[in-house]
Order: sequence, then structure tokens, then C-alpha cells
Amino acid sequence: MKAVKYLFALWASLLMYVLLAVVFGPGGILAYRQLVNEQIKLEENINGLRLINRELEDTMNLLLYDRDYLALYAREQGYATEQERFIRIVGLALNHNTRISAGEVFFPARPQYTEGRILRIIAFSTGITILLCMALFDFLRYIRDRE
Repeated sequence: MKAVKYLFALWASLLMYVLLAVVFGPGGILAYRQLVNEQIKLEENINGLRLINRELEDTMNLLLYDRDYLALYAREQGYATEQERFIRIVGLALNHNTRISAGEVFFPARPQYTEGRILRIIAFSTGITILLCMALFDFLRYIRDRE
């Protein structure tokens, strides 16, 4: 019966390792939640890039096929037709219509987790602590029964 009681320490350390790995490990619940949050951010970034792409394609099609829009865009950029002349005033900032940016790069963060080595150390320490406590209680019972 005493041997079975000491096997409890082994079982407890194994249970501790499994629980820690499920919650804090590289494939654990916390790492999974962080990856899901990063996936949501990436999907939002991709949707934003799709919108920017659609707007840029619309602008490109207007520039290719609409002569009036092309003339308006050229005028915004400072170009003129042969019949027009510009007088440039130095010192005034040009009022350029800022176009849509091409988007930004989004780098997902790596999930934070506890390494397996540290989890094994904690589980081993738990098992040793339980084993020592059981041995101490058995030793104290032995001394009490001896007297």
C-alpha cells in the first residue's frame, strides 16, 4: 500500500505537466488565443488592402478610358494643355490631391508561451515536493508509533 501511495507523486507530476502544457505550452490555450487574435488582425488588414486595391483599380481604369478624368488628374499634377499657360508663384505650397496609399505591411506577433523544458521542471518539482511530503509524514508517523 505504501508503494501505491508513492506512485501518486509520479501521477501528480504527470498531471501537473499535462495541465501546464494544455494551458501555457506552445500548443496551449493561451498561445491559441493569441494566434486567433493575430489572425483577426491579418484578416482586417487583408480586407483593407482589398478596398485600397479596388479603389486604385477604379482610378487606373478612369485614367485609361476617361479623357475628362485624365485631364483633371493632369491638371492636379501641374500639367496643362498647349493653349494654357501657368504662372508659378514661389513660396506657396502646391495643393496636390493626395492619392490613396498602397497599404501597409502587417507583421503578426509571435505567440507567447512557456517552453516545455520549464514545464517539465515545474512538474518534476511538484512530484518531488509531494514525494518528500509523503515521506516526511511517513517518517513522523514511524517516530510517533515507535514511542
